[in-house]
Amino acid sequence: MNEQNILIVRCGEVALKGMNKPYFERMLVDRIRRNLKGFHGIDVKRSEGLIFVRAEKNLDIKEIIKQISKVFGVASISQAVEAPSNLDAIGAEAVQYMMGLIEEKGVKTFKVEAKRADKNFPVKSPEIGRIIGAKVLIGCKVLKVDVHQPDVLLHVDVRSDKSYIYDAKIQGFGGLPLGTNGKGMALLSGGIDSPVAAWMMAKRGMLIEAVHFHSYPYTSPRAQEKVEDLARIVASYCGRFKLHCVNLLPIQEQIVANCPEEETTIHVRMFMMRIAQRIAQDTGCMMLITGENLGQVASQTAESLVVTDASVSMPVMRPLIAMDKIDIMEKAQEIGTYETSIQPYEDCCTVFLPKHPSTKPKLERILESEAALDIDGLVEAAVAAQEVIQIFPE
Repeated sequence: MNEQNILIVRCGEVALKGMNKPYFERMLVDRIRRNLKGFHGIDVKRSEGLIFVRAEKNLDIKEIIKQISKVFGVASISQAVEAPSNLDAIGAEAVQYMMGLIEEKGVKTFKVEAKRADKNFPVKSPEIGRIIGAKVLIGCKVLKVDVHQPDVLLHVDVRSDKSYIYDAKIQGFGGLPLGTNGKGMALLSGGIDSPVAAWMMAKRGMLIEAVHFHSYPYTSPRAQEKVEDLARIVASYCGRFKLHCVNLLPIQEQIVANCPEEETTIHVRMFMMRIAQRIAQDTGCMMLITGENLGQVASQTAESLVVTDASVSMPVMRPLIAMDKIDIMEKAQEIGTYETSIQPYEDCCTVFLPKHPSTKPKLERILESEAALDIDGLVEAAVAAQEVIQIFPE
């Protein structure tokens, strides 16, 4: 009888990293331990290409699985039972396992899929499957074998010391462990796109900080609280981070007073990028991350993006650039940000919005207009007045 809950955690791309695989596996184990630090009686170890999580029976195993599934780099998770690596012991444990599924789910058919990770084990995988299947049929009289559409696909993983029996594979998000790909500064608004963009870069192993722009008092404190709520959801995947809040209103007022109305949107966007770059440089970030999507709004046409990029020297990552809006919304729902994002609070982009924004700006013309502005002074003042908020996972 197993006295612990045992979880098998499988790596995704980490398994393909060749000589660097041990480093990525160590980082993945560390991230799993961090996500489970709120539980007592947890042991996390890696062995033979898998990660094993052992938890005391009194712990909430569903919540533990939920926390592990949020760790980037995890491909799948299975709740398993353990048996000594001999066929009689494996068979006895498999019978007990299936009896539990019969009682819990009313299963009637099954199929055994065996894997011999220990190549020194004297019986090959297909024969292991046949032997364990026969033992289950004898021990569970109500069951029948169905090799095409079984109610339960029973996995038997035979290893050198212990073997593992499980059925379901709970999918993780895959990707790479956090901290294996530097740090980026995400421009985080209260909309649907930017939280998804930050999440997607974190999935590629990048640590995240974020900057949020508001136009108080034109935008309300509740609008910023909404962004903080979104940041906490993102933090539940990528750990705590700093949210840099910047009041853009003084800059917007200068732009409106000195630049052509149709250029307002692109000028505001360029200042956002400059300020984000400055904060990124001060905090050790390697690149900027935006939720821009090609052609979605006036500031996201190809021409506008070219002009925007000219305002900074730092690389700009746009993971959503070619996605359909529907796909972005589905991803937001999947990661839990959607319902917060659609709350109807204003953001700084709606302040001083021109009636007919330029969709094909020319860099030379934009730079001529900006000559009337003290760009460096405005950026310095905005950065100096920023508010920094520590964001913790919700």
